[in-house]
Amino acid sequence: MIANLLPNGRSLVERRLAAILAADVVGYSRLMGADEAGTLERLKSLHKELVRPKITGRGGRIVKLMGDGLLAEFPSVVEAVQCAVDIQQDMAGREPDISGDRRMRLRIGVNLGDIILEGSDIFGDGVNVAARLEGLSEPGGVVLSDDAYRQVRDRLDLAWQDDGEHEVKNIVRPIRIWRWSPIGKPHSAGAGATAAQPSPGQPSIAVLPFDNMSGDPEQGFFADGITEDIITALSKISKMRVIARNSTFAYKGQALDLRRIARELGVRYVLEGSIRRGGDRLRITAQLIDAENGSHLWAERYDRRVADLFDIQDEITKEIVTALRVKLTDGEEAFVLARGTNNIEAWQYCTRASELFMRFNAYDYLEARVLAEKATKLDPDYAYAWAALGFTYFWDGRLGYTEDSDAKFLRANEFAERAMALDDTVSWSIGLSALVAAPLKRHEEGVDIARRGIELYPGSANVRAFLAIALLHAGHYREAAEHFRAAMAFNPFYPTWYRNGLARALIFLDELDEALVLCDEILGFEPDFLQAWLLRAYICGRTGREADARDAIHEVRRLAPSLRVGHLAGLLLIADAPATQRFVDGLREAGLPE
Repeated sequence: MIANLLPNGRSLVERRLAAILAADVVGYSRLMGADEAGTLERLKSLHKELVRPKITGRGGRIVKLMGDGLLAEFPSVVEAVQCAVDIQQDMAGREPDISGDRRMRLRIGVNLGDIILEGSDIFGDGVNVAARLEGLSEPGGVVLSDDAYRQVRDRLDLAWQDDGEHEVKNIVRPIRIWRWSPIGKPHSAGAGATAAQPSPGQPSIAVLPFDNMSGDPEQGFFADGITEDIITALSKISKMRVIARNSTFAYKGQALDLRRIARELGVRYVLEGSIRRGGDRLRITAQLIDAENGSHLWAERYDRRVADLFDIQDEITKEIVTALRVKLTDGEEAFVLARGTNNIEAWQYCTRASELFMRFNAYDYLEARVLAEKATKLDPDYAYAWAALGFTYFWDGRLGYTEDSDAKFLRANEFAERAMALDDTVSWSIGLSALVAAPLKRHEEGVDIARRGIELYPGSANVRAFLAIALLHAGHYREAAEHFRAAMAFNPFYPTWYRNGLARALIFLDELDEALVLCDEILGFEPDFLQAWLLRAYICGRTGREADARDAIHEVRRLAPSLRVGHLAGLLLIADAPATQRFVDGLREAGLPE
């Protein structure tokens, strides 16, 4: 410890070099809004059973608790970083009975720096940097400063990803950061990959679900459609980072602090709004907020006819682009504001249909098909409607909702071709065409289609995930994993199918331990997710855990009694015949019936 002394010998300031760990709970306000008493009890248990023992066990001390956050110091940065990773690894197995966004997750930042002591509290630039690092962490991850990384890189057997320099609030210099993720070892994008994170200098925005003020729950779909269309339009802009729908819709119906939301999603700007519909009249309000200081960059109220909806959406998009000083060429602006239909009713049917078929179950896809068919009849030139209809057939064939998968894939391809002929720039048309190429044995063609999708929609998490699936089908497993991870970065509350796709890619890369972690995470969220049980059975069989493999097969047979070994190739849809055979043999040995 260093003491700066006054002439009379009294201490002026006490300083020392320390490792500082900052952590907080992701989405805490949202969790509290849903269940205040239960969330508080879970937070207490988390500190008592996991966090405090890990910190003290590594020689650290908790300086203070701050609501959902905490600050700790360690004499050793190696111990601090190992503690952070230990906590996150153990967090992955907690609360297995709690599903989806209700699970408690942490973000952690670790810095090595100078601190000022005042009683039992600590202050100074080293503490401030740690707090900013924690804000940059992804859920379940750990972020290090460059100073901390240099001390641990050769001492801990952990994989870190260089995420470059970041400008953060109240820190005069850029901070270079390094990331660790429990999803698996991070890798830099390989040759030809485009999975790099957006530049820190790009404007970043989250479009929150517009509130339905109409008093009619059915109008909620109308409000959701408006939100999704604005997200889609903004995701076409390469100069912006746009958070995906899955993540922003996690806050639906919650009265939350916008600064907190922006911090949790890693964005600077937030758009919020509301709709009120009565008869043929429509009132839409929207406001764009700089979450760093809470200032309103732009706000507007639109009192128009329902028929003017698409004009209003265009105006909101243009106001956002102008307020954030994003320059578009005439061609880019035309693409960003392109609309697929002028028929409000057809648009509503498609908005609802796409939400339903992405639930991936044997019931909602039928309703989605009916809605999509209605949309195609109302506007036969609406590419999105044909793509939505095609997706209901693709998932029918892919997930075995009904018999004769080959016939379903052919119908899906028929609708994909029709959608692309009408408009080959619609993201859903591109996604469907990229996916249906696999069962038709046109794997590389699917990859090419999906790559063009990324060029058109550089900020779309789902388009990037479609590319990842196409790469997986074509056997480009490493690049597929990179793009799944990039999609997750665009979509912090990412859907289960991202995780499942990444697990499949890791299995074919023979990175089985990491794939097993993902499977267990999926089953923690969705205990009846069939594909995760299949993957788990294969992994456990390959790694000598025969009893666990048999238990997983038991769950498979419970969920899909008619599933047989012969169905697996159609489920995988990959071009790699030897890998397919290994998977089939592994599940046969684990006990899946012939």
